[in-house]
Amino acid sequence: MNLIDIPNFINNYITKRETSLFENDIEAHKETLSQKIAGKSVLVIGGAGTIGSSYIKAILKFKPRKLYVVDTNENGLTELTRQLRSDANMYVPDDFKTYPMNFGDPVFKKMFLAEDTFHIVANFAAHKHVRSEKDKYSIEAMIDNNVFKAQAFLDLLVTKKPEHFFCVSTDKAANPVNVMGASKKLMEEVIMAYSSDLQITTARFANVAFSNGSLLAGYIERLFQNQPISCPSDVQRFFVSPEESGQICMLACMLGNSGEIFFPKLAAEQMAYFKAITIDFFKASNRPIFECASEEEAKQKALTTKEGDPYPVYFFDTDTSGEKLYEEFFTATDVVDQETYSSLGVIKNARKLSQEAINKTILELKALMDSGDYDKTAIVNLLKKHLPDFEHIETGKSLDQKM
Repeated sequence: MNLIDIPNFINNYITKRETSLFENDIEAHKETLSQKIAGKSVLVIGGAGTIGSSYIKAILKFKPRKLYVVDTNENGLTELTRQLRSDANMYVPDDFKTYPMNFGDPVFKKMFLAEDTFHIVANFAAHKHVRSEKDKYSIEAMIDNNVFKAQAFLDLLVTKKPEHFFCVSTDKAANPVNVMGASKKLMEEVIMAYSSDLQITTARFANVAFSNGSLLAGYIERLFQNQPISCPSDVQRFFVSPEESGQICMLACMLGNSGEIFFPKLAAEQMAYFKAITIDFFKASNRPIFECASEEEAKQKALTTKEGDPYPVYFFDTDTSGEKLYEEFFTATDVVDQETYSSLGVIKNARKLSQEAINKTILELKALMDSGDYDKTAIVNLLKKHLPDFEHIETGKSLDQKM
């Protein structure tokens, strides 16, 4: 199997940028970033994932004194540690620890309260996939992680306030059409309710090319297992590299004013279709593709495909619930600053409800889920009540029903 240089492929075929989109802003604010990070203590939740680990690598360049990383993925934490420790150019503070635990568990609270106040706290723990929207159980788990646990963590943070708190969002929170996006929009409103009491920022950003669990990362696994590739032909997305994903979060965390939402300044013409990326992926691999008419044909074709044969690929028009054909970072009612930073836009007027109003919404959601008498539609309708711009796309099909 001819494995291509993934970072090089991202730069040349996906982002089409030789240097980071955020390089100029990092350079322009280097002194400020150093003042805010050097010698400080940092806590990163969800730090074993693509974005969290990229944030860690971005922030370590400014030499914090202490770094604790929390994630439920024990193997991911092990690999993160190996990456950091094996890189001759990587600074790792003497006080570096990883904890395989859930930030909503009692043991996390014990650790957090026992430590001195963390100066910088970043939360990347999230259900991030549209495919997590299946039924009432998967949705409840998503809302519990993205909203309920996020609020409980904010209540904990208020007792030991950091200098900077960042909580990751998603482009899908702008005019959400799926429950994942709606849960992140609600998460934004939760953190905004605390933004007068804590220094809080967030960021919406594009797809992270070849991130863990992404469609593109799945191509590599399918190739290793000689399984067919399946790809939507009509979906286009903005993309950033893994490195860029950490940098935007660092910039938003350290430079933003409380209550601001950051996003990358990308023009509509910079969106790319997954189909075009897939075709380029195989061209860069010097391997032709065989376009199949169905999933079944693709699977059968893969059984007899040998090294060097055209690879079976099935392109389809998307038909699953909550799938948006394009991306957007802000809405027509948002007040947006596109002047302060060369690579970042900032939403300045995010809705800031009172904590009482947010608590009422949370209690309504919990009461519905605790009632035992609810289904996916009931949760969606309740979310619509509290999120007026939520227009759910329901097709009756989940991504778990596809390759």
